Amino acid sequence: MPSIDLNSDLGESFGRYTLGLDDQVIPLVSSVNVACGMHAGDPAVMRRTVKLAAEAGVAVGAHPGYPDLQGFGRRDIAMSPDEAYDYILYQIGALQAFCHATGARMHHVKPHGQLYNRAAVDPELARAVAAAVHDANLDLVLVGLANSELIRAGQAEGIRTAQEFFADRNYTDEGLLVSRKLPDAVITDEDFAVARVVRAVKEGAIESASGKLITVKPDTICIHGDNVHALEFAGKIRTALTEAGVEVKPV
Repeated sequence: MPSIDLNSDLGESFGRYTLGLDDQVIPLVSSVNVACGMHAGDPAVMRRTVKLAAEAGVAVGAHPGYPDLQGFGRRDIAMSPDEAYDYILYQIGALQAFCHATGARMHHVKPHGQLYNRAAVDPELARAVAAAVHDANLDLVLVGLANSELIRAGQAEGIRTAQEFFADRNYTDEGLLVSRKLPDAVITDEDFAVARVVRAVKEGAIESASGKLITVKPDTICIHGDNVHALEFAGKIRTALTEAGVEVKPV
């Protein structure tokens, strides 16, 4: 039976501010990417999210981002490859400590926001991200945009990689994510999102925002935890994949 991972970016609340429906999303996915305090999250939120995921038997991964709480890690920040390496390794280490304390095993690393987007096209930054993951733990899986520089950098480092497809984002003709500054960046039509995910998994292709057919062969599907439709997406996508004969499980 073919299989696919279903992941979500969670643990993005901060202090008294709650973002997302982590408790309800976790049982519907097979992997979670936990914010590590730079773009979102705080120590208490990190510990709670890891604990919830571990109790649900869901794979736990680090979700490191640029140090940009106010911008939620979605703004570009100029930094050298060495600086990026340090920030990423620091965040991986922080989440690893909570995994150790909770009895969970850290499974993967997926960069967040603009760090993710830039690493998809910037070979130097991609190599810095891959090096940090390699040096943190050879057993970690590096998650990146399908067919991106980040995936190639991870493969060059000799670490496992997982090609990611986004259930709730539109794509450019080049296979990149449509900028969130544009009105059609985020998909809100549940039926459209579900059908597109099944097509990507079964056929290895989808249509870009302009209608061009692009190739994607995903290992993992992302549903953003801060999307107002996250619960509906996760439930319907998981059901549709099961009905299509696809098993949902970690990479």
